[in-house]
Amino acid sequence: MDVRRAAFGDLPGVGVWGAARGGGVEERWLAAVVLGGQGHYAAAATVLGGLIGGGGLFGSLAASTLASHRRQLGGHAAARRWDALALALLADRGEKGVEEDPDGVDVAGARADALLGLAADAVGAGRVGEARRLHERVEPLGWRSRVRHQWVAAEIELADGHAERAVAPAERAAALSREAGATRHALKSDLVLGTTLVVLGAPAGLDRGLDLLHCDLNHTDQLGLLSLIWPTGYVLANAQENRTYADGQNMKERTQNALSCVLRRADPISRRLAHRSPWVPTALLRSGEPPNADPEANFLTD
Repeated sequence: MDVRRAAFGDLPGVGVWGAARGGGVEERWLAAVVLGGQGHYAAAATVLGGLIGGGGLFGSLAASTLASHRRQLGGHAAARRWDALALALLADRGEKGVEEDPDGVDVAGARADALLGLAADAVGAGRVGEARRLHERVEPLGWRSRVRHQWVAAEIELADGHAERAVAPAERAAALSREAGATRHALKSDLVLGTTLVVLGAPAGLDRGLDLLHCDLNHTDQLGLLSLIWPTGYVLANAQENRTYADGQNMKERTQNALSCVLRRADPISRRLAHRSPWVPTALLRSGEPPNADPEANFLTD
């Protein structure tokens, strides 16, 4: 099994349990990336914790990955600690002016991961100016860093109330991820782009955004990418409410099921973060209560 292909290629839904348990350092990190995309946050956290303790390049990459998983469940403040550690673990490794690994599994890629993570953490905390400054410090050399750089650019503009400025970076992320043949990144890019178009609300763009999100939901569902299923469904549930009540309720039920499954697979820390977060609609899991998140919430950052 090519674990890198599962992490960054066309097989994001395959099982990687053997690599997670008994692979080398790189294999275990890649397996944790895959497990996070599938919503197996507890299993991923176990693998990542061991890698962080080893320090070095993969300690940094693991810290950034754990931060991303915390952020995906609304724990932006908790993620900041791990992103900061990821950057600190690279302090004595020198600057790398050129890309060494095709997927950014190198010092330059790890530094970009840490800085982009810190920018995303700042977005979630409402510190848009800080997020812009951190984003500007990133030199995205590889395809993966370039895609994530565009995601965060779009999210900064959404957070700053400029949805019209978020469209171009979201479009670029979608194009770059498809050029790289990275299925999960392409689906995540469609989530960012579709959400941006829905938030913007222009009639033609709204229809395109809804089509993108419906297509995205079908593909992520087939692949079992629970980390993308529930936020896609949530955006659609809120958009559908403006069309037909029945469609909106059906989409809410799909979102409930996906989020409930994610939380069952999560470690205790992640569950606590999700239940306390204003970004995650955990109240959808309790009948009769309104959601505690806004449909334009920052649950996109990876």
